[in-house]
Amino acid sequence: MSTRRKRATVYLDPGIHKAVKIKAAETSRSISDIVDDALRRELSQDEEDLRAFEERAGEKTLSFEKVLKDLKAHGKI
Repeated sequence: MSTRRKRATVYLDPGIHKAVKIKAAETSRSISDIVDDALRRELSQDEEDLRAFEERAGEKTLSFEKVLKDLKAHGKI
């Protein structure tokens, strides 16, 4: 992974900005590092989801109506 960083302008909700500023100060980290880590986690979750979709691609599809009937039959709804 390259150590070079790209500059980007990000607009934050004022409350989120205040919270991340405080967290940065309390943890001796930059706002950029905190945002970078949060985006990495988010993208990692997307990758996990896509992998799960690929693994389940061959499974039989159930209709919404069948799922509802099954839930009712088992007292779930």
